[in-house]
Amino acid sequence: MIKTVCVFSSSSSAVNSVYRDTAVDLGKRLGQEGFDLTFGGADVGLMGIIARTAQNHGAKVTGVVPRSLVEKGIAYQEADELIVSNNLRDRKEIIESKSDAFIALPGGFGTMEEIMEIITLKQLQLHNKPVVFINTNGYYDNLIAQFETGYQENFAKKDFKELYCVSKSAEDAVDYIKQYTPKQLPGKWF
Repeated sequence: MIKTVCVFSSSSSAVNSVYRDTAVDLGKRLGQEGFDLTFGGADVGLMGIIARTAQNHGAKVTGVVPRSLVEKGIAYQEADELIVSNNLRDRKEIIESKSDAFIALPGGFGTMEEIMEIITLKQLQLHNKPVVFINTNGYYDNLIAQFETGYQENFAKKDFKELYCVSKSAEDAVDYIKQYTPKQLPGKWF
């Protein structure tokens, strides 16, 4: 049963309002659907927006933040639970263990690195949880095109398109998670 959804997202507050709107919509939907939120623990950018909105709509919010960001004063102190990790690697392990599903809102290097690790773990059959990209404003088009190149050039099996879902909206992403049925995929190696 899926109870806790991890959302990876940007810590930038300088992004276009269309991305902030998506974060608000996702936060509302998670809370209204009875999901809890696990996230990277910052109160800035889309991270802060998703946390505040989900919490305001009934979600229990768990932030997992590295000590270095706490020292910078950007931890989301209003979280229902704030876990301070030693570093970014510890943070990812804690988030992964506490989450039943993963959503990537548009984000920078950290967001992409985090969701890629989750996909890799799923490819290696270390979990079988839903993974979703919310492709607001076509943000992930080029990344998905790179995945397609990998399939065409046999760096990854075409079956691995099933490792993740690309959604156009928060509504589609939440619906995917609610209806998710794990699939048995082939092993990684050709």
